[in-house]
Amino acid sequence: MAAAEAAAVVLSCLKPDPAPVPESAGTAAATAATSSAMAAAAAVAAAARTGSEARVSKPALATKLLSLSGVFAVHKPKGPTSAELLNRLKEKLLAEAGMPSPEWTKRKKQTLKIGHGGTLDSAARGVLVVGIGRGTKMLTSMLSGSKRYIAIGELGKATDTLDSTGKVTEEKPYDKITQEDIESILQKFTGNIMQVPPLYSALKKDGQRLSALMKRGEEVEAKPARPVTVYSLSLQKFQPPFFTLDVECGGGFYIRSLVSDIGKELSSCANVLELTRTKQGPFTLEEHALPEDKWTIDDIAQSLERCSSLFPAELALKKSKPEESNEQVLSYTHRHSRRDWKCQQPSLGEKTTGWDGER
Repeated sequence: MAAAEAAAVVLSCLKPDPAPVPESAGTAAATAATSSAMAAAAAVAAAARTGSEARVSKPALATKLLSLSGVFAVHKPKGPTSAELLNRLKEKLLAEAGMPSPEWTKRKKQTLKIGHGGTLDSAARGVLVVGIGRGTKMLTSMLSGSKRYIAIGELGKATDTLDSTGKVTEEKPYDKITQEDIESILQKFTGNIMQVPPLYSALKKDGQRLSALMKRGEEVEAKPARPVTVYSLSLQKFQPPFFTLDVECGGGFYIRSLVSDIGKELSSCANVLELTRTKQGPFTLEEHALPEDKWTIDDIAQSLERCSSLFPAELALKKSKPEESNEQVLSYTHRHSRRDWKCQQPSLGEKTTGWDGER
């Protein structure tokens, strides 16, 4: 309002003098200055109107946000856990929509459901598939679908977490290991194989994560090997002590266990130094994963529209069955300006993915 009044004052002060003035260089300059000032005043008035319109559009943005349904992908950087990243995404969307606000708290209940379809550890980066609205019911298919990773392993060093974030528990020589040695054993880890999950993982015992029990120093027994599938496995680079793998696998597979087992097969030891998920289901890191600066309501709406064509007809939202995902589903409920988060976590025996021991 103040901006509009200021614009009115400026415009009133710029009314031309009715008395005729002979044309000269000075008056021409004055006329130009007056035109510039009038244009500036008009811009001020337009800005005031735009600000008012932006405030009015918040309920419309909230309505659009709550109407979003489907599955899309974001780019998870190294650092935050998958749950932390999901919270960050959710907070950005709610803030953009102005939720909660007095207009929305008058409603009895408004819920924003958002979840992810396959955990990535804090030390990993790459594609994180996200379901929003009714799209959270499609996440089960993401858990059992194929994933692709680029993993950098380090020979000669084992850790309690099987990655570079853990405590070193063993060191062995690796200087005699050749590229041919590594390539010759990869076939043993391809196809339908049995794999022992890491102790530091999201799997649970008596309702508690194994990683949480390990952190508290409690004794945790290794879980029995379980069947997993590796569709393809190749060595991309070998520069001792580091080796780079390209892995395509099914649900429930642990890259950390793979790298550790490769080290043992080579009569040495190894841990994961870096991990990037480049593909999950039909979503690729380069083509589909939204960076954080694209986490807006409009950008996500456009991504949902583009990504809807990636799924077969039987997975379309209009045909999706009302089954709950094994993954975390977070519900945002407006109730007297409170936030009630409802979380569902996978338990032991449920499929999880990739390098998914959140610590």
